[in-house]
Amino acid sequence: MHLIMNTQAPIFSKTDNMKFFRTLNKRVNDYFKDNNIKKTGNWKLHLKTVIMFSLFLTPYFLILTLDLPFWAHILMTIVIGIGMAGVGMNVMHDGNHGSYSTKPWLNKIMGGSIYILAGNVYNWQVQHNVLHHTYTNIPGHDEDLEAGRVIRFTKHADWSPIHKFQHYYSVFLYGLLTFNWAITTDFKQMRNYLKRKLSYGEPKNPKILWTTLVITKVIYFSIWLVIPMILGIVWWQVLIGFFVMHYTAGLILSIVFQLAHVVDETTNPTPNEVGEIENTWAIHQLFTTTNFAPKNWIVNWYTGGLNHQIEHHIFPNISHIHYGKIAEIVKQTAKECNLPYYEYKTMTSAVIAHFKHLKELGQKPQMA
Repeated sequence: MHLIMNTQAPIFSKTDNMKFFRTLNKRVNDYFKDNNIKKTGNWKLHLKTVIMFSLFLTPYFLILTLDLPFWAHILMTIVIGIGMAGVGMNVMHDGNHGSYSTKPWLNKIMGGSIYILAGNVYNWQVQHNVLHHTYTNIPGHDEDLEAGRVIRFTKHADWSPIHKFQHYYSVFLYGLLTFNWAITTDFKQMRNYLKRKLSYGEPKNPKILWTTLVITKVIYFSIWLVIPMILGIVWWQVLIGFFVMHYTAGLILSIVFQLAHVVDETTNPTPNEVGEIENTWAIHQLFTTTNFAPKNWIVNWYTGGLNHQIEHHIFPNISHIHYGKIAEIVKQTAKECNLPYYEYKTMTSAVIAHFKHLKELGQKPQMA
């Protein structure tokens, strides 16, 4: 039996003797006020949006209009995958957190870009904004720790002999993330979330949600599979290209997600007998989250600030373009309160740490 998603929500402690969050919140608000900056995106984000969408869609139109040799077709689909992950991390992510713009309709449009990335707004907001951001790294509540029975992400998940090799095979499975979204995950999640009456913001009518899901999937598969075939691209090239595009995006997204939460330093706190988590919500984020490559501008720029995961978790309503600046404030405040602030200086060291951690989790647990 693997981790069963728990429906009894844990409660966070209210005790913060160091006044960590109050102090931090005031300092961050002062930073925006003193510099007269909005917490949402600015021209840097708008420019990045144009670049990411160009990366994502230009190769698609080239495939449709040019008679490309197969190797060039595959190369294009890899670029589409890089663009797809880029749109997801930079545009869709900020949009669905309401931090892309001060205008709600613009956030809605940018968040809605998930439909051409194979996902669904309702499912994503419940899984990410509600479950992952609230119950970060709590087994049975944060679905990001769920990998069926194939990968063991926490000591709380059941062990099976195949896990001994998970640090080798997991990387191949990571590429299937968005492919699964497109085909099965969305349907399973919607059934599950509606049954549990979960929503982000105003609860929506289940009929509307199901209809939206079906219609957007039909449009999605029409764009990526039907249109290319109608325009004369051989069916097997279309299918291989579709898979390569998803595999590229899935691999990038999975690795970026895992580096922030599934490493040695981060903890997987569980509620005590009365259902309470030891720390307050903000302090909990410090124990369960890691930053990586904070000074690498390419990683910073491309991952939409997801390498500043600590800042993103404490301030999900602030656009990622500000994380580099507020990171200093968060780090300093954590230090003053004697709280952890985990970070890997480079992307490589974080990747090594993640797979090392998977190897440890793959060992047979010692019988207590």
